[in-house]
Amino acid sequence: MLTLKALADRFGLDFRGDADTPITGIGTLADAVPGQLAFLANSKYTGQLAGTRASVVILGAADADACPCACLISGNPYTSFAQITALFDDGDDLPDGIHPTAVIAASATLAAGVRIGPYAVVGERSVIGAGAQLHAHAHVGNDCVVGEDCVLMPKTTLVKRVRLGNRVRIHSGAVLGADGFGIAFHQGGWIKIAQLGGVRVGDDCEIGANTTIDRGAIEDTVLENDVRLDNQIQIGHNVRIGAHTAIAGCVAVAGSTRIGKYCLIGGAAGIVGHIEIADKVTVGAMSLVTHSLTEAGEYASGTPIQPKNEWRKNAARFKQLDAMARTLNTLKKNGD
Repeated sequence: MLTLKALADRFGLDFRGDADTPITGIGTLADAVPGQLAFLANSKYTGQLAGTRASVVILGAADADACPCACLISGNPYTSFAQITALFDDGDDLPDGIHPTAVIAASATLAAGVRIGPYAVVGERSVIGAGAQLHAHAHVGNDCVVGEDCVLMPKTTLVKRVRLGNRVRIHSGAVLGADGFGIAFHQGGWIKIAQLGGVRVGDDCEIGANTTIDRGAIEDTVLENDVRLDNQIQIGHNVRIGAHTAIAGCVAVAGSTRIGKYCLIGGAAGIVGHIEIADKVTVGAMSLVTHSLTEAGEYASGTPIQPKNEWRKNAARFKQLDAMARTLNTLKKNGD
């Protein structure tokens, strides 16, 4: 059983309270019960601290005196909480070995300790690294590489020419290496452009459920190390995403765009193709990025929600903005 002091020692934190306080689970400040650990990382929830029933709270030094129970004191409570949650994860490891229903190509190479679940497929010339896990119905197509300790959750698909670094985690329904959207218009119809590249994913990346990453037309689509993608994201062909960038759900990135390192992209943002986004850029949710962003900083577009009647009035005035601006400029010129 975990105790207050054991956690403090393991993660290098100071603590207050009974060193032997047992911790049996995780909860929120508002709903935790005795035995559980909660955290306070946002001042918005400070008012919940006094009434918490948690046995231990992770918080900053400034809030320690107000804590009604034992506490762990951290310079970054949210990070400490994230580290501690892993100790309570019951995991989803597969049993050792390869399920008899799995289909493994004769030319595939499997390293030691690979675990493969029911009806998973490994295609021709593909390589599965040591300790990797392919859950039920995972499909690794031809000429793919799955690095060490990767986890492919049920029904994930690597179509072809996909290379994963080490410790990559891909959630159910994600598709990597599908055809990019490459077409040319000719004589009244569309001609498909063969997609001859692949997808390269660096170490320690995580790719959410039902996210799609298209393979490149000629060169590869690339995710550098420690990129984190939420669910239902579309990454177009030949996109490059820099290390440590995190992208929230339902974002769409069109082809050949380059996103820098340490960027944060809010949910449902749209990014057009063939542009560049600098390192350390934050894009707000629902924003539409139509041109390159060459400097670090925060960017946003879109209209915040408002009462329906106000929206309808303002929307009607959008059409009048150009005429109003022209009138204003005329008045300025005339000195009125």
